[in-house]
Amino acid sequence: QVQLVESGGGLVQAGGSLRLSCVTSGRTFKDYVMGWFRQSPGAEREFVAGISWGGGQNTYYADSVKGRVVISRDNAKNTVYLQMNSLKPEDTAVYYCAAQTRAGSWAASTTYGYWGQGTQVTVSA
Repeated sequence: QVQLVESGGGLVQAGGSLRLSCVTSGRTFKDYVMGWFRQSPGAEREFVAGISWGGGQNTYYADSVKGRVVISRDNAKNTVYLQMNSLKPEDTAVYYCAAQTRAGSWAASTTYGYWGQGTQVTVSA
């Protein structure tokens, strides 16, 4: 059974930084993408960033976080990270780690078959 466990969320002041971690166990679909999504109350879940599991660290970012967020991975540790800098109150959301299980758009949540429980990020003004 594949498990994804996020950590690193919390309360941070605007302009601050957080690093989220996603530790995976069991089978992972490393031919595809590990992604981060987020969801705030009343909003739909949205793609934040993704990184391929292949040898090349191919990444993709949502426009809303581009330049402020860096996704990275450590395959040996089965861990994906999301470094978030210059945080804004609008970044407040529950952040989810997900494993893509079929080919498709990096940002398409329907292509991700495994999800973590989420970690809350709250950014105060």
